[in-house]
Amino acid sequence: MTRSLDLPSLDRIDTLAQELALLQDTGNRRIAILGSRHVPMVSIHLVELVSRSLAQEGHNLVTSGSQGVNAAVIRGVLGIDPARLTVLLPQSLERQPSESREQLDKVLHLVEKPEHDELPLPMASSLCNQEIIGRSDQLICFAFHDSETLLSSCRTAEDMGKVVSLLFFD
Repeated sequence: MTRSLDLPSLDRIDTLAQELALLQDTGNRRIAILGSRHVPMVSIHLVELVSRSLAQEGHNLVTSGSQGVNAAVIRGVLGIDPARLTVLLPQSLERQPSESREQLDKVLHLVEKPEHDELPLPMASSLCNQEIIGRSDQLICFAFHDSETLLSSCRTAEDMGKVVSLLFFD
């Protein structure tokens, strides 16, 4: 009985080649880590561990300033080397919750977007995520299946040719 092999599409081969090249690359990368605000506690510890490990390996991390995943990234990297962290806010620092501001005061590379203060937060967050992705080599995203803004950001990153690792909490 003969069988034919279905060859993978060319875009999938390109993605695979890109991922393999990234794995072999021993140089430092700029890694964006984004995720949900509402995260189980065990998952928060995992995000902190991943962030610390990446910073210890010499990578630079880029995230936003909200609670949940992004706050865990900030804690993880600040404990290793604050110079390896860049935080982009979707709006001005004054628009951030008070519990976030205390942590953000410790961030050396903080970028505010006061010009987005009048935008609804989901729109400002989407624009912020696009800029974070644009500043990075790859994206690691922790989300739920209904996290529309994050899933849209992952699609944007893929369209930009970034390697995307999407992990779901549910």
